[in-house]
Amino acid sequence: MKPNSHLQEAYFASGCFWGTQYHFDKIHGVVSTEVGYMGGSVKNPSYPEVKTGTTGHVETVKVVYDPEKVTYEQLVRLYYETHDFEQEGGHGPDIGPQYRSVIFYVNDEQRTVAENYKQILTEQGYKVATALEPASTFWREQEEYHHHYYDKNGHTPYCHIYRKIFD
Repeated sequence: MKPNSHLQEAYFASGCFWGTQYHFDKIHGVVSTEVGYMGGSVKNPSYPEVKTGTTGHVETVKVVYDPEKVTYEQLVRLYYETHDFEQEGGHGPDIGPQYRSVIFYVNDEQRTVAENYKQILTEQGYKVATALEPASTFWREQEEYHHHYYDKNGHTPYCHIYRKIFD
């Protein structure tokens, strides 16, 4: 049996991947995060290509987590509490399809949890713009500059501000 074979992956897109990664990195049970792209048709896309909004890719964070320490449900809750999931066509000042709100699910269990939380928010009166899509190939961003951006620069996200929504 491989070490860490119990670890699971989740993929979240909520605008600029810098802020999304920042919040997931702070969660106990998250083993690692990477920024990259998912959902488009271009193989191994570059940041300048995705930035044009023409590749179909969305800036995405890959979250590797230990389900014995943090649940997928907790990750989904944090995801919704750290971005404007009602905004269509981008997030904050980042406008374009490459910045849209998407949960990429890797199995039926993740899809069900994501659907349930989208429904909970809708019942609370929110207009949820978050798309739910099956995970496809994750293309890791090759420029190290983009990985753990806020930690490297000593700043905090300006458009991914935590706000408590769930009890």
